[in-house]
Amino acid sequence: MSASDLVRPGTVPGAPRETSKPRNPLSRARIERIADRTVAAFGVVFGLQTIPTAIAQQHVLVQPWGLVMTAVIFGGIVVTVLLAILQRWVKGAMAVLAVLYLVAIVTWPFVVSDPAAFAADKPWIWFLCNVFTAFAAVAYPLWLAVVYTLIAPIAYGVIRALPAGGGMGAELAGLDAVYAIILGGAILAIIAMMRQASSGVDVAQSQALARYATAVRQHATEVERVQVDAIVHDSVLTTLLSAASARSPEQKELAATMAADAIGHLHAAEASTPEDQSLVGLDRLTERLVTAANAFSSPFAIEVQDVEVHSLPVNVAEAVYSASVQAMVNSMQHAGGPEVARSISIRGGSPAATVHIVVRDEGRGFSADEVPAERLGLRVSIRDRLAKVGGRARIESEPGNGTTVVILWPSSDREQEVVE
Repeated sequence: MSASDLVRPGTVPGAPRETSKPRNPLSRARIERIADRTVAAFGVVFGLQTIPTAIAQQHVLVQPWGLVMTAVIFGGIVVTVLLAILQRWVKGAMAVLAVLYLVAIVTWPFVVSDPAAFAADKPWIWFLCNVFTAFAAVAYPLWLAVVYTLIAPIAYGVIRALPAGGGMGAELAGLDAVYAIILGGAILAIIAMMRQASSGVDVAQSQALARYATAVRQHATEVERVQVDAIVHDSVLTTLLSAASARSPEQKELAATMAADAIGHLHAAEASTPEDQSLVGLDRLTERLVTAANAFSSPFAIEVQDVEVHSLPVNVAEAVYSASVQAMVNSMQHAGGPEVARSISIRGGSPAATVHIVVRDEGRGFSADEVPAERLGLRVSIRDRLAKVGGRARIESEPGNGTTVVILWPSSDREQEVVE
């Protein structure tokens, strides 16, 4: 499999392919649309069955309040259906109608002019109880929908048991309330399970896309590693062999030219490597540096300040870590033996930069003007590496006075920086 099989043309190898916006709509959104339209249709069906009863009972209601209540309830159901078709403000309409229905139940005794008429026939408002518990299941959070599913039927049962509601007695009114609670609870459970399942699908889909993006980056990184290995084998190794066998001035000049070309190839390969844009805590970087410092035969004195609250990109952390370790390696190789005092200071959020690292020794020191051009530790491994990620390194050393390497990220424009 090649990189072109995983990455679309025109994209950077290893970059995630729109993981935040899947091609298909989220399954939770589809479930919500289905629930809106299904419950709205459910309300229309029960509403059409209830209209004849509501019209027949108008003569025993106090007018015009009976007509107003009827118009608001049935008109609201019609409006909800239209909004469900348009997919606009459906849940808001259902939430408001659920409240209005509960108000209608509570105020029902005040609207009835002849309670005896409901001794045999149930009020028309009863037949819509589960419609509005379904509305609440769709519109409200789960806990509030559960409360509504209990309160609305219980309120009806209390009103129905009172003389003003027909005086059906506690037993029959309780049976009606329990029936409504069971049916409303079943509807609520179905909606809740569908939402939970769809949310799980969404999470699984997002994780799968994230894993796919990671696999793309890893594949692209592996491709880059193969390219770098080829460059090292073909360019660097050939250069080293040529330099080793060079005897005449012409051969030495050719070897130097080949070395410059090899370094250029390495820089180009490094520049094209995909970079992870995620963040890593400065405290994690500090742990790695402390472990590296303690691993040397002559350990470094370590000072750490204010590293817990700062973070930096992963590629920056790698560059800072590599530059710091290279500075410590240089100290071990050139400053002297175990008798030389060495230290590393790691600070976050200094006046000079977000990351402020100082590697210091009291060894023999050196003169920067006398460092040969082919010595790449200072120029490439420290200065250039940091410059590529927006950082800067300052190296201070004199023969006999030790060496101090100051590593800053991001690069500071201050002329004077605090060196600890």
